[in-house]
Amino acid sequence: MSAPTLVDFDDVVDRYDPVLGLEVHVELSTNTKMFCGCPTTFGAEPNTQVCPTCLGLPGSLPVVNRAAVEAAIRIGLALNCDIAPWGRFARKNYFYPDMPKNFQTSQYDEPIAVNGHLDVTLEDGTVVRVGIERAHMEEDTGKSLHVGGATGRIHGAEYSLLDYNRAGVPLIEIVTKMIPDTGARAPEVARAYVTALRDLIRSLGVSDVRMDQGSMRCDVNLSLSPKGSGILGTRSETKNVNSLRSVERAVRYEMTRHAGLLDAGEKVVQETRHFQEDTATTRSGRIKETSEDYRYFPEPDLVPIAPSPEWVEELRGTLPELPWERRARIQQEWQLSDAELRDLVNAGALDLVAATVEAGAPSGEARSWWVSYLAQQANTRGVALDELPITPAQVARVIELVSSGELNNKLARQVVDGVLAGEGEPDEVVAGRGLAVVSDDGALIAAVDEALAAQPDVAEKIRGGKVAAAGAIVGAVMKATRGQADAKRVRELIIERCGG
Repeated sequence: MSAPTLVDFDDVVDRYDPVLGLEVHVELSTNTKMFCGCPTTFGAEPNTQVCPTCLGLPGSLPVVNRAAVEAAIRIGLALNCDIAPWGRFARKNYFYPDMPKNFQTSQYDEPIAVNGHLDVTLEDGTVVRVGIERAHMEEDTGKSLHVGGATGRIHGAEYSLLDYNRAGVPLIEIVTKMIPDTGARAPEVARAYVTALRDLIRSLGVSDVRMDQGSMRCDVNLSLSPKGSGILGTRSETKNVNSLRSVERAVRYEMTRHAGLLDAGEKVVQETRHFQEDTATTRSGRIKETSEDYRYFPEPDLVPIAPSPEWVEELRGTLPELPWERRARIQQEWQLSDAELRDLVNAGALDLVAATVEAGAPSGEARSWWVSYLAQQANTRGVALDELPITPAQVARVIELVSSGELNNKLARQVVDGVLAGEGEPDEVVAGRGLAVVSDDGALIAAVDEALAAQPDVAEKIRGGKVAAAGAIVGAVMKATRGQADAKRVRELIIERCGG
């Protein structure tokens, strides 16, 4: 198949209005699956977390996970949705090998939450209100591994392997209303929305929203309308986009692809597409089904969900401070500029720094550690900042040891290295490596005298009033004590010993 003709992005927005719709799937961090008692641990050996129910074996019966329902209601409330007083599950019928039952238990015409919104702030401060059509509960599918092909997809693969551990894991699907009038900012709006949604759900504590692990995935629906016509075009759906950057790039690419087809007098096919990370393009997957194709009907083995108003209000009381409100408060309390706050957020360090401050550290020192030395360590190890094997409480303790004079900055980095290496708590690393600052005058005087004797010309300059020359002696003492001397006290002793 030949490569599609693409239209320059600026030309697209001059002549067409993009219309966005985003569907975000969020795996919930429950201990067990949506309709059975199987564990949901990520990364377990394939097909070790399955049972007759999630495998759809004859005679097995599902039971709704109450914790998943609670999480769904809390998500709906946080998105300013109305919580339905009554709703049912349905069977969504379609065959894929990763669906062991040949249908997905989902919600169709009676979702748990409807008609909400999320206000999204763009880089320049512009606020866009994204309408939420619905948030409904369902179960995840299994995972397919296609072996032997060049792309990792089924096309061209020699064979496929199936892991059903993920089949039945609780999912919330959050569907936006159409997002019109975004123009050239459509890719930015898409990314900003998914970013804000991820932050919101993480703050609720109902999912780790790890896009790299598939616990949050975005489907991008896009169509183009001739400028100012109001006529909706045919949409395409780019499935399972798994990074914020890729969401933005998928929207941008589909806009240029759709315009190329329309300009050539061709029709846009209503289909699902796959985003190619290496080329920032999409490729065709399959013709998009309609709701009639899924043959929805009420799930006969599950009773309806009917959350009482009292329960809903009780869950409303558990909602935390919204992420953007929290950021505004922190920015004011820590006296951060917009750029400093943005750097903290982009580095994934805001929550870590806040937890370090809550553990007793000053905000400035906490920020410095997380965004400089620890960020370097995370980059070297190729992991996210919050995946480093060190806690905010441990960082706060290191900062406390520096503040008390028991460590200097050089020794503190060695202590952090020891914690990262699994050598224990900061105090245990200090003791185990013998890293405490040497502040005993007796030991320091001996080291100072030895350094002065080794550099008599420098000593003479100090005695002659050139106090700046003391730096060379300080350096010699620090080297002799392996960096463990109290540099400030060493300098004082040098001046005293030289008769200053």
